[in-house]
Amino acid sequence: MTDAALPAAPSTAHASELDSPARRARRRLFKRKAAVFGLVVITAFILLAALAPLIVPYDPIATSWSLVRKPPTATHWFGTDELGRDILSRIVYGARASLLAGLISVAIALGVGVPLGLLAGYRGGFVDALISRITDAMLACPFLILAIALAAFLGPSLGNAMIAIGISATPIFIRLTRGQVLSVKAEDYVEAARALGNPGWRIAFSHILPNILPALLVQATLSIAAAIIAEAALSFLGLGQQPPAPSWGSMLNAAQRFLTQAPWMAIWPGLAIFLVVLSLNLLGDGLRDALDPRQR
Repeated sequence: MTDAALPAAPSTAHASELDSPARRARRRLFKRKAAVFGLVVITAFILLAALAPLIVPYDPIATSWSLVRKPPTATHWFGTDELGRDILSRIVYGARASLLAGLISVAIALGVGVPLGLLAGYRGGFVDALISRITDAMLACPFLILAIALAAFLGPSLGNAMIAIGISATPIFIRLTRGQVLSVKAEDYVEAARALGNPGWRIAFSHILPNILPALLVQATLSIAAAIIAEAALSFLGLGQQPPAPSWGSMLNAAQRFLTQAPWMAIWPGLAIFLVVLSLNLLGDGLRDALDPRQR
């Protein structure tokens, strides 16, 4: 009887592994076609940006006065701009600036906002009141306006634009983290960890933080989309990526003077921004549903 029961253990363990939370979340994510579409598009843009030197047919900053504002052809698929530069090459290299700005800006916001939110939510009292009031003051100013003001103060460059966007997005993560911590720290497993004598920092980082990561991941995905729009806006205003380096925002700025003569100059960078932002929002919505433990 004992020997007959032994083979059942591996299958039980295998079934438990198959039903792990990560596998269930992945399965739910891939059931959502919109989220899969967003993931595919984002992956394609990341590969284009990473492999740009091997993919682009022309130097993105090389000018040619004989090719000024030429429409799309077999040699220049997306046409050329006001200086005869190949738009396809500039779109691919511009993806580097936009994706880098989105990722680094959100990384700055996470690196500053999550620890402050953990501190405010877990400690409470005067510390919570101080951090919350500073956060409220920053949230009183619209995100894009605050980013423009900070970028203008720091000076026009892609690096300063990323810092400005990251600081502007920080209050969102402080407030989200604080709210999640206030909800989680009343759970029984946190009380048990506290009763066992664990220090506060260990409870915050080992017991609370892992359980609020899904909400932070979803917000980070959506914030990357907002950061890409902000970077394009700053570049459009001359506060982001500086010419002649390609950026989708600066390409739109140059195209506004030639909307009737060369509409393709505005169509392609605008479409690139639209696709990346839409895909990130679709992926964020899919992650929110997939990581929701109430979903089945």
